[in-house]
Amino acid sequence: MLLESLRNQVLAANQEIARRGLAPHTFGNASGVDRSGNRPLVVIKPSGVDYATLKPEDLVITDLDGKVVEGRLRPSSDLDTHTLLYREFPQIGGVVHTHSEFATSWAQAGRQIPCFGTTHADYFHGAVPVTEPLTAEEVSSGYVRNTGAVIVRRFRAEGLDPVAVPGVLVAGHAPFAWGKDAADAVEHADVLEYIARLAFRTVTLNGLAGPIPSHVSEHHYLRKHGPKATYGQR
Repeated sequence: MLLESLRNQVLAANQEIARRGLAPHTFGNASGVDRSGNRPLVVIKPSGVDYATLKPEDLVITDLDGKVVEGRLRPSSDLDTHTLLYREFPQIGGVVHTHSEFATSWAQAGRQIPCFGTTHADYFHGAVPVTEPLTAEEVSSGYVRNTGAVIVRRFRAEGLDPVAVPGVLVAGHAPFAWGKDAADAVEHADVLEYIARLAFRTVTLNGLAGPIPSHVSEHHYLRKHGPKATYGQR
């Protein structure tokens, strides 16, 4: 079986987003990419298959253009978004798409999530961005591919580093998150949902709340991710 180890990692990631309540029903998917060969290959969940019944051999392998290399089932309907993100963000090795409740609420509101506190700053270097809505032409000419395109466009326009900002809200849709591998992407998707829930409660309690001072958010981000990080063990 091609890419057996990566299949198992991606299977575990898909089951984990369901276990954590990030993807009710089959509203979500996880993928991973293998860049070790001459042709990078993506392993992704098949479309509409229940997480509980998913097996490694059910996962679909494609190239970065979305051409199926191995698999008897149809790949996730979000495949073109995943492959575009892998092409445009070569630093990432896993992508997760969910419809988690609070992050999706911010996406539907078309609002970025400000850095209201240090929990946010520990994981995201700045606000969680939200894309522009897709135009009618973008929807009709390639909705899934253009979902990836509006994500990339937002990151390019603001000079955002996808490693430092490991997730995004697609306006009117839902969140995508990513990481060094599929498991890391799941962690970022889970953290994004937690941040979104805290932010919702923050603005509910205080509609005038603003971001914490930048010297505080920078300190918290850099102590975990900076060149002189002190968080955790050596």
